[in-house]
Amino acid sequence: VQVVESGGGSVQAGGSLTLSCAASGFTTDHYAIGWFRQVPGKEREGVACLSSTDGGLAIADSHKGRFTVSKDNAKRTFYLQMNSLNPEDTAVYYCAADDLVVPGNPGALDVMWHYWGQGTQVTVSS
Repeated sequence: VQVVESGGGSVQAGGSLTLSCAASGFTTDHYAIGWFRQVPGKEREGVACLSSTDGGLAIADSHKGRFTVSKDNAKRTFYLQMNSLNPEDTAVYYCAADDLVVPGNPGALDVMWHYWGQGTQVTVSS
């Protein structure tokens, strides 16, 4: 399974960015895409996740209201829309995929995800 994310970059505080993620190589159409971020010296943090087939999704409480997730089934691409960004959102953002994770289940962002992208840097300046 290959996971590829894109869309990172630099933005000023208050701005928005959209990250994209695509996973290929699954033998099933039913899988989950998760978004995580990590700042050097800190633990990786779960941001949001979304099911490829049903409406199951989860957004970490600390990001609700600013971050949303969506998908384009035709393109098999998933999106993390980030609004009202602030310097504390600066991190490397990773996309992960797993066909055993159920986004609608509690703790979906806390379990081990099996397939990871290379990460994309998001930098928010004040």
